[in-house]
Amino acid sequence: MRRTITGFSNPTVKFLRSLREKKHRRREGKFLAEGLRLLTDARACGILPEQLVMASGRPPHPLLDELERAVVASGGEVIEMDEDILAKVTGKDNPQAVAGVFAEFDTHLAGIDRHAAPIWLVAQALRDPGNLGTMLRTGDAVGAGGLILIDDCADPFSVEAVRASMGAVFTQRIGTARWDEFVPWLRGGPGQLVAASLRDPTDYRQAAYAAPCFLLIGNESQGLPETYEAECDLRVTIPMRGRADSLNAAVAGAVLAYEALARLEG
Repeated sequence: MRRTITGFSNPTVKFLRSLREKKHRRREGKFLAEGLRLLTDARACGILPEQLVMASGRPPHPLLDELERAVVASGGEVIEMDEDILAKVTGKDNPQAVAGVFAEFDTHLAGIDRHAAPIWLVAQALRDPGNLGTMLRTGDAVGAGGLILIDDCADPFSVEAVRASMGAVFTQRIGTARWDEFVPWLRGGPGQLVAASLRDPTDYRQAAYAAPCFLLIGNESQGLPETYEAECDLRVTIPMRGRADSLNAAVAGAVLAYEALARLEG
């Protein structure tokens, strides 16, 4: 039931390695996730990899055995290769013993149900895949509906973003759009747009949040364009008591999300 690969030049190895690059992921419509925990989380969400890649000589594990059976039952492929070949695939010197190839998810705004959750995270021009993955993880932690990526953001299906999400890439809805697409969609139904801002803001602890609440975080270094902030229903700020003038983008998103959630539930 398994296919074994023993050479670095195997076409499947080249295909798997290509998924580390955005242009190839987009062309194939596939992405790579690494680690038993991520793949187990995906299975718990009803999502199975099309290809399950395992290191030869791995220690037995009941969860991996269950995952392998599920992949085979769904018509997927199981591939075994030496650990050093798997390291080439994942780009890590000490790779996890298992990785999976998944079909990329639909990220069109039309597929998002704004009523599915009281909070949604929105990021504009977020460039760091680690920050993006952390925002997905935050969204999972607070029960957000998902993360909507505006303009030119990092790829949510990159190996780095998927890894940083700690499995939340499978639990959170992901949307992608340009700003001029997002605003008409948002205004086409209920939704409060709240920006993290320094322009005439309200203290985030005193703001009147309303569901569904879309929390907008700007680019790591430049923040939000002024015209974007002007479109928002509410602008809030997180007071800084030290010398720093701002928080990391993903951290700011987490602080705002927990405060908004507390207000909406209170």
